[in-house]
Amino acid sequence: MTSNAPLPSRLTGAADRIPDSLSALTGPDHGRVSLPVRLAWSGLSEFDVTDSRQRLTLYRTLMDCGQREDIMRYVNGPLLRRDWPRIRRLTARRLIALWEKRLPELAT
Repeated sequence: MTSNAPLPSRLTGAADRIPDSLSALTGPDHGRVSLPVRLAWSGLSEFDVTDSRQRLTLYRTLMDCGQREDIMRYVNGPLLRRDWPRIRRLTARRLIALWEKRLPELAT
């Protein structure tokens, strides 16, 4: 039996996963982060936070798949703000809009 119903948007619930402030993002600013399989089921699962490319991949993965607690645990607020111009260019506009609505300091 096939259904013609559209798949739910991957952005469903995304706004609820965004922390209320950058200060709530207490992730490391150096060292390595190992994500659990539920977040990194293919590709890299361990990231060097001091490597800007790996950090960008880590943060985009968390923005896309992470729950609020994951984001708060693994994302560093000051590093996210510094990386935001690059993240903004490489991430879906609708997701960026949700983040900038919740954390307007990212948009400035």
